[in-house]
Amino acid sequence: MAKLTSRKDSGKLYFDFTYQGSRYREQANLKDTKVNRRRLQKKLDTINAELITNTFDYGAHFPDSKFARQIANVEQDKLEEIANNIPDFECFLELWFEESTLKWRPSHLKNMLSMKKKYYLPAFSGCKVDCISRADLLKFRTSLAKVPGRGGRASISNNRINKIMDPLRRVFEEAADRYDFNTPFIRIKPLKFAKSDVNPFSLVEVNTIVSQVREDYSRYYLIRFLTGMRTGEIDGLKWKYVDFEHRLIKIRETIVNGQCDYTKNDYSQREIAMSEPVFKALKIQHQASAKHSIYVFCSLTGQPIDHNNVTKRIWYPLLKRLGFEKRRPYQTRHTAATLWLASGESPEWIARQMGHSNTQMLFQVYSRFVPNLTRQDGSAFEKLLNSSFGVSHE
Repeated sequence: MAKLTSRKDSGKLYFDFTYQGSRYREQANLKDTKVNRRRLQKKLDTINAELITNTFDYGAHFPDSKFARQIANVEQDKLEEIANNIPDFECFLELWFEESTLKWRPSHLKNMLSMKKKYYLPAFSGCKVDCISRADLLKFRTSLAKVPGRGGRASISNNRINKIMDPLRRVFEEAADRYDFNTPFIRIKPLKFAKSDVNPFSLVEVNTIVSQVREDYSRYYLIRFLTGMRTGEIDGLKWKYVDFEHRLIKIRETIVNGQCDYTKNDYSQREIAMSEPVFKALKIQHQASAKHSIYVFCSLTGQPIDHNNVTKRIWYPLLKRLGFEKRRPYQTRHTAATLWLASGESPEWIARQMGHSNTQMLFQVYSRFVPNLTRQDGSAFEKLLNSSFGVSHE
């Protein structure tokens, strides 16, 4: 804190304060009187406020001070040193990857390495990380919209573009914090995109699929439809997580790109109750695969099944043959949720079976299917009113 002090020899006031770890004294050239102290009090208060908030400008308060010139020279040298030490984009991206790899799953690391090689480095290599502007980022995003998409699509989706841009945002935020510059990632909002629709199967369609699919996949799809397991969860399900005694399926791992890993999140670690059809199907499957594989569903060599291969060779051809609308296998998970809701199961119980943290997802996404499946449409409330108030429709 700064204070006003007077010299014993001259009786003149001076400012006494500590700045950046050093003590300084600056003359006020005024006699130590009550009037002069009041005149200097406002400046003293301002200096103290700036010292507390780290906004103190030595040269602004004492422009003729030799200390102010020395400090300004030191600060300029520091700025030049920082500017000279700011790495180019490629070097900082490599550093950011090294620091982030420990918290990434193998599947995410693989995706990030792919984006780094395919998108980030070709666009920004050779540029200082602090010299890339907002305009450069917008130009980069525009170029992504010209990249051909999968399945013959003219371009990649807005959702995919957002997923490419988001790590880049974090790279520049970290660089800006470390090297004291303003991130160029300002006022760049994610692109809007149409969310994939929830299009579950009816119970009739479920029965048709299970009865018409190849016999060796009948139990696989039955369990998918009636448990709501994600693709990676059922493909990575091991026999040690199937508890026949308590009729529980313990979700502890998932498989991505052929590697077993922790589930999507902590809430995905859960126990799914086996219905009678699921229990019987797993019992039969145990006789078929438990002797030669740790996985419930496996290839002839005992390895986990390849979901891309199964989807292309089994799932889509079956839907086409049955005349059903083409839908992703993930709709089996949505089907389980809607069937549970339609049967009147507790939303809290359903959320636990699905691995959701709460019931919000159910009410936002799935509940709109319940009236069509149960044919209630408010009739339960109508029935309650009739029984309570004796309302007659005669």
